[in-house]
Amino acid sequence: MNKTDMINNIATKSGLTKKDVETVLNGVLGEITEALSSGDKVQLIGFGTFETRKRSGRTGRNPQTGKEISIPESTIPAFKAGNKLKEAVK
Repeated sequence: MNKTDMINNIATKSGLTKKDVETVLNGVLGEITEALSSGDKVQLIGFGTFETRKRSGRTGRNPQTGKEISIPESTIPAFKAGNKLKEAVK
């Protein structure tokens, strides 16, 4: 399912217009992105938690040349599924 499919499904189930659903969905995704960018955690009880995690720096290898390279520390987004979501997927 892609974003357009999701908008269509929500609009059909809710009776809202596709434009309204798209506005709300973009707003939700924007707020989650903004919160993660500022280092906050977003918890949606029963669904899951969006958070950021630190990935430590390490030494890697360039596959073309075999030369060792230094990969710097980075922050990555992560999602942990909630209990209700886990049960629904089983």
